[in-house]
Amino acid sequence: MCQDICKKGEFTVKGTDIIIIGSGIAALQLACQLKEQFNVMIITKGYIKDSNSYRAQGGIAAAISATDSLYDHYMDTITAADEHGHAAAIHTLVTEGRQIIKDWIRVAPFDMHSDGNIALGLEGAHSKARITHCGGDQTGKYMTEFLLRQLYLSKRVQWLENKMVIDLLQNKAERCIGVITKDIDGSCHTYVAPHVVLATGGAGELYASTSNTWSVAGDGVALAYRVGAKLSDMEFFQFHPTLLHINGRSIGLVSEAVRGAGATLKNDLNEQFMVHVHPLGDLAPRHIVAHEIFQQIKAGRKVYLDITPVKDFSSRFPAITNMCKQHGVSIQKGKIPVVPGAHFMIGGVVIDDWGATSVKGLYAIGEVAASGVHGANRLASNSLLEGLVYGKRLAAYIVQQHDNLQTIDFTPKKQHREQLTKLPFTKQELQQSMMQAVGIIRDHDCLSKQLRWLDAYQIDPFKQIEQSDRSTIQVYFMWIAARLITEAALHRTETRGCHIRSDFPNKDNEYWLQKRIVHFKSTNRMEVTYDQPYTIKHHA
Repeated sequence: MCQDICKKGEFTVKGTDIIIIGSGIAALQLACQLKEQFNVMIITKGYIKDSNSYRAQGGIAAAISATDSLYDHYMDTITAADEHGHAAAIHTLVTEGRQIIKDWIRVAPFDMHSDGNIALGLEGAHSKARITHCGGDQTGKYMTEFLLRQLYLSKRVQWLENKMVIDLLQNKAERCIGVITKDIDGSCHTYVAPHVVLATGGAGELYASTSNTWSVAGDGVALAYRVGAKLSDMEFFQFHPTLLHINGRSIGLVSEAVRGAGATLKNDLNEQFMVHVHPLGDLAPRHIVAHEIFQQIKAGRKVYLDITPVKDFSSRFPAITNMCKQHGVSIQKGKIPVVPGAHFMIGGVVIDDWGATSVKGLYAIGEVAASGVHGANRLASNSLLEGLVYGKRLAAYIVQQHDNLQTIDFTPKKQHREQLTKLPFTKQELQQSMMQAVGIIRDHDCLSKQLRWLDAYQIDPFKQIEQSDRSTIQVYFMWIAARLITEAALHRTETRGCHIRSDFPNKDNEYWLQKRIVHFKSTNRMEVTYDQPYTIKHHA
């Protein structure tokens, strides 16, 4: 164990009731639901606010207006999912999500109209204006701080910042019983609990162009895979159409709500190109808009958001205005240069209706989980909603399960693994290769070449890593996630949702409808199997 192999610091073992890895909205919602009954430990690789949730701009989708309905929200989500969503999970999302927002209207910091009604925005692929928001374009910040204020008052919540979880512990019965962390100074620590929750977010940092914060680099899927949890839908990675683009660099997200407020996409010939691509124009589903912008750039065009139709832009979108100002983009000129970037990991750790994974004692919620609510492409502003819904659902499940727990053996099983050595590529090389080969548009040749490159050094995904430094472990986790994504993308020989294959440009419902590529650990190899298809039911 860590006691024998850590180079620095003292070995410690600490116990608690619930360990939550991550500090986004799913993690905080879960902690808020459990803080009165359990001791909760929240572990984060950086600081508490280093999450994608905190950076989220758009809002939270909920069918709460008199002109909207659960059915409309459900069908919009089904449509965006491109015939690949879990119908029952989507029904749960829109139904329970609406109730959460209704319960929060008078206590959470939502933007309101002067008449006292909640302000609702419109975003891509939504048939109705249903996007609740806070601080204009600062929904994530406001909602995260709303939940944090509740947690800061609790004496049963412990915060551990700047601790990177490098391994999940299992006992002889294969139950997950805790985690090993590594501090910045290289010291290792062990924490045990009967319930361990992955709320680590996605893997946007795998790509050279991303809207994600630095810490979101595939840790959750790598950790889960190493202990045998099933993963699915890893080939589906959503690219947001509009990231601020300055001097060849992607700076930060320009929310879809900007287009919902009237902004239009134009190229440097002043052509409003999306009107010829999709009936919804600039508000088409994200994968369609991102694909078309990519094609414009590939043809040598530059792409801009024309914000001149948006009244009071600076007051409606203060965070975007400030970001543009910091990088020398004049809002007054009415043009924001944009480019697509990696935004949201659709697939992840397979969970049941409540957030339990295929490994006992291990749970997953939020972006790291493959809940089925997003199918092959996420509908805008359903991500924070998913975190709130599954954070609450998992809390109810843990309360029920905790009372029924038998005596748990917290002795970790012995592992006989080879030590990880220095990796033969850099983080930047991995990011560039993923962007080029496994980005917005893929094909057999690029994917095969990328998979050969990833496999060329015969790296084992189940190495012992406690003696390695954090930066090496981070790139190692990124390699595991990158390989899972690349292998799945190569196997899915069709275009569906945000998985776009130029050599298979159409959907293949005859073979692929409702089939999922599932990765799992089997004698230290990555294998692929296929789920049986199931029927989408249209819930009222």
